[in-house]
Amino acid sequence: MEKKKTAVLIGAGTALGFSAAAAAASFMLYRQTLPRPKGTGREIIEAFTDSGKAEEYAVKMKTASDRLASRKMEDLFIPSNDGLRLHALYLPADRPAKKTVLFHHGFTGRAIDNGTHALFFHALGYDVILLDLRAHGLSEGRYVGFGILDRYDTLAWVRYVKERFGEDRRIVLHGTSMGGATVLMALGLEEIQKSVSAVIADCAYTSPAAIFSHVMKKNFHVPFTSPVIKLNGLYSKAKAGYAFSDCSTTEALRGNKVPVLLIHGAADTFVPVRMSRENYDACTAKKELLIVEGAGHGASLFENRQLYEAAEKKFLDEVFGENCSADETKGVKGDIEADIPA
Repeated sequence: MEKKKTAVLIGAGTALGFSAAAAAASFMLYRQTLPRPKGTGREIIEAFTDSGKAEEYAVKMKTASDRLASRKMEDLFIPSNDGLRLHALYLPADRPAKKTVLFHHGFTGRAIDNGTHALFFHALGYDVILLDLRAHGLSEGRYVGFGILDRYDTLAWVRYVKERFGEDRRIVLHGTSMGGATVLMALGLEEIQKSVSAVIADCAYTSPAAIFSHVMKKNFHVPFTSPVIKLNGLYSKAKAGYAFSDCSTTEALRGNKVPVLLIHGAADTFVPVRMSRENYDACTAKKELLIVEGAGHGASLFENRQLYEAAEKKFLDEVFGENCSADETKGVKGDIEADIPA
């Protein structure tokens, strides 16, 4: 009888210890992810490039951002569906445009961080709109949306583009990391599928729950991620209005009809390449997958810009059933390559 009582006490103690550890891990996860970031996109580069090229990539990003900032751009502000003031930068095409690209940055990023992307598409004749995702840059918000909330913000921006430029405006959604997950999750909204012509997603995770489970196992050796994620859902539901498991890219891509180009760095140890493969397998529309050798997280563009941009152009030419004219591509080399280190 005494042995049985001791076993029960040990079991109860173990359960309490496990519960306390899970609760502590859940609260730590909440504190480090949900509140408005205090860090910068540069810090993310340094933490997740994986290839020892953080300084090189940071210089390229800053050069492009400075080049973009020298252009005359319009500040745009629209309301979100939950009452936040969202901000974006608008760089109009040099000639009347028929296509608009909406850029979505990653966690802790800003609109201006997409300078290299923006200058490339602008040189191809696109109107360019660079978003500050909620709780980033000049967009309001106390809590990060990790794509689950941001997909509705994307819908708001798509509606803005259609209202301002006309229903016949062709729209491309482009996102990196959290931004990549956002544009893929947005495809789960019927109105997005009817309004958008193409999506490009770079190093997108499949869901916040999946990526944070991966990070906890890999970086912090937490063996019991499921209860941590579930407890974290209670914190995030109470504060931010959603849980990390509320939506996934793979769910959104099942039944999707919009062409999708997926890009991922082969050396990405933050968001594993398998997540882009899972997104590719789930997508039911025209789809392509580009794996860039030697590229860490969010670094594919900087690791091999020529391959990256050629893949984008080829994909979009096929989507729009056209080839860019000599006039459309004439400014690319002089406008971008002369000013931004390759």
